[in-house]
Amino acid sequence: MPFFSLERTVPLSVEETWRRLTRWPRHGDAVPLTRVTVITSPPTQEGTRFVARTGIGPLAFEDPMEVTVWHPPADGELGLCRMEKLGRAVRGWAEIEVRPGPGGRTRLVWREELDVRFAPAFCDEPLRRIALSVFGRAVNRLLRWEG
Repeated sequence: MPFFSLERTVPLSVEETWRRLTRWPRHGDAVPLTRVTVITSPPTQEGTRFVARTGIGPLAFEDPMEVTVWHPPADGELGLCRMEKLGRAVRGWAEIEVRPGPGGRTRLVWREELDVRFAPAFCDEPLRRIALSVFGRAVNRLLRWEG
């Protein structure tokens, strides 16, 4: 199972960083060939479910997820969101953690473990590298978008 972690220190408040990273439909705009649909009513909370559909036509797959930990940052405290991946093709989990950083900036850590069904162990390292690259670019895009 590939595991990866990426970290950023950004010139945004903790609350704004959290807001930009937890607007689920925007993740579809940040990851190529992906659309994200939230299937539960707002606001996001434990139990919120959404589906990321990635690919084209018959080559697409769905990555359903459920928020299992939802602690928005408040009063300078750490914010933490954990999502469990519930799909047939991709399982695992992802976490978004935000905390105050140096100089009024925010420290972000994104952790993810992927379990790609039927992928042999020798694929773990290439999958980890690809995921780190794709999610690194996606996080950068999400942090840049104000809307």
